[in-house]
Amino acid sequence: MPSRYFAPTGGHPGQEQLLTDRAVFTEAYAVIPRRTMRDIVTSYLPFWTGTRLWVLSRPLSGFAETFSQYIMEVTQGGGSERPETDPTAEGVLFVVEGAATLNVNGAEHVLTPGGYAYLPPSTEWTLFNRGSETLRFHWIRKAYVAVDGLDAPDVLILNENDIAPTPMPGTDGKWATTRFVDPADMRHDMHVTIVTFEPGAVIPFLETHVMEHGLYVLEGKAVYRLNNDWVEVEAGDYMWLRAFCPQACYAGGPGKFRYLLYKDVNRHMALNSGSASVHRPQRFNSAAE
Repeated sequence: MPSRYFAPTGGHPGQEQLLTDRAVFTEAYAVIPRRTMRDIVTSYLPFWTGTRLWVLSRPLSGFAETFSQYIMEVTQGGGSERPETDPTAEGVLFVVEGAATLNVNGAEHVLTPGGYAYLPPSTEWTLFNRGSETLRFHWIRKAYVAVDGLDAPDVLILNENDIAPTPMPGTDGKWATTRFVDPADMRHDMHVTIVTFEPGAVIPFLETHVMEHGLYVLEGKAVYRLNNDWVEVEAGDYMWLRAFCPQACYAGGPGKFRYLLYKDVNRHMALNSGSASVHRPQRFNSAAE
């Protein structure tokens, strides 16, 4: 059965195509439309075979500084025995097409579309495409901010299809969030969720908050208010928001509007001087301690 999540496939537009598109980068937000995710802008990573990726966001001084987000594309037989080279990095994987064979601390899991994995820092894991179809998944990375007295989070292997969305109060279920992590679990310093709007649903005020966001549209279309602008977005588009960027949404239909959302949570605001040191990771307790 085809995946209901949009994923880029690359390619290249012909010489007859117009240059005009919806891509924009401002002091408060960026919109990266799906049409821009072509072969010419893919990247590669050390120790990965049969794999390319689109980098949607990265820590950028003076903009959004807490996370990076990739769309990974792994051909049949490709993958990595050493996927993460930074021992301070935590990660979330979310599969949108194909199947990922993920081995975590010696235990094997197969992630199909909707599959989610949370990988704490210093976790031993490998990932390969053992299936017959191309594997595409999101990989969100963040330098884990440890707190003395709190253990690092546990590994989580889940699937969104097994989780009931939580309706926002007063919306009759028209606006709901699928949560993979308990919001009250203070061990976690980031959340990756799926937000769903039924046709006609809205965010009825301009959210203005400290959390940085990455929003990848999994399906549907909507108009989004970002800072002072209304922008149209559709499945495959990516919105990258710095802290305090005003934001709201109207989902006009005809189908559901759904996106994968990143935000940083549950930590004091760092008081270090200079942006380069604000998100410097602290020491965390390993499972062996």
